[in-house]
Amino acid sequence: MHGEPGSGRERGRPPRPPPHPRPTPTRPDRPKERDLDERAPPRRTVPCTGAAVLTLAVTDPNVWFLLVAAVFAVLNGVNDGGTLLTLGLKVVGLRLVIALVLLAIMVGLVPALLGTQVASTLAGRLVAFEGPLGQQGLLIGVAGAVIVTMGLARSGLPTSLTLALIGGIAGVGLGAGLPVDYGVVGAVLLAAAAAPLVGALLAYVLSQGALHVRLNGDTTRFVARAHRVAFGLQAVAYGANDGQKMLAVAAVAAGFAVDPVPRNPWMLIGAALAFGLGTLLGLRRFSRIVGGVIPIRPPNAVIGELSAAAAVLGSAALGAPVSMTQAISGGLVGTGVSEGYRRVRWNVAGQILVAWVVTFPLAFALAAAGGLVLR
Repeated sequence: MHGEPGSGRERGRPPRPPPHPRPTPTRPDRPKERDLDERAPPRRTVPCTGAAVLTLAVTDPNVWFLLVAAVFAVLNGVNDGGTLLTLGLKVVGLRLVIALVLLAIMVGLVPALLGTQVASTLAGRLVAFEGPLGQQGLLIGVAGAVIVTMGLARSGLPTSLTLALIGGIAGVGLGAGLPVDYGVVGAVLLAAAAAPLVGALLAYVLSQGALHVRLNGDTTRFVARAHRVAFGLQAVAYGANDGQKMLAVAAVAAGFAVDPVPRNPWMLIGAALAFGLGTLLGLRRFSRIVGGVIPIRPPNAVIGELSAAAAVLGSAALGAPVSMTQAISGGLVGTGVSEGYRRVRWNVAGQILVAWVVTFPLAFALAAAGGLVLR
């Protein structure tokens, strides 16, 4: 009896093993969604809105440093630029727009061409402003200078912003425990005190010499031409000395090396624009103060400009920061005395002198108190 086909069992043969199933590729186990949440929380996308940008700006200290530098440049325009333009517009032959543009250009151009010795003195030789602590110290020192200068400006007194800045820098250095070179501080104060005296002496000599000059032709036209030259020299002198205060503050605020201060084009352009804005704001405020020292006539204005420019350029060559407003005031007193002692309004000159005397100690004390916070 035959067995069924394929029946190996009956024939005593082992059965054929079943075919191996083909392995199916397997993927690594994925963590569950809850595991993902536990391991890495999803990122929150912050919308780029105006409020977010404002919050970032307010919390970034570098923004505050640069803001203080910009405010300081504007204040230079209010305090110094308004005084320079007021005196410059006392003589026919110089338009307001031309004078303003010339001053602003020289603030940015002269340091780029002649160097930054004065800025290096202010930023690195009075006090060693290095690192984040140095930036914060400069912020406090400049803030003290700004507060004192604005307080005196509200009373209508164009005090020396240079004296305020020197006082603020030295004061915060003492308060914060930063290394202060008091020898350099003393030398700078001596130069600042000498600037109005040199301006007065030069103006007196020039005025006495002008009495012996006989002009053949139109005197008014000659004075107008001399005024353009004198104002141009004054603008160059301001950029070479006073204008570098803004560059020094901007360099420390931006974190640049300060010995020497670099001639960064963007800092120079920003300082020039901020200074021009401040000059427009301060023109009306100080118009009556400059004319209050003496009754200004065109020859007085020209001689005052020439003497102030010479005194300030000489200080810039030595790397000593001095004040153009001080040199101008001294020049006006000198040319007034040459015409008679009573030509000078000594009560007004005395008020300005008192403002100069109190500026340094006030800024020094205020910045020193603020510097204690950094200890």
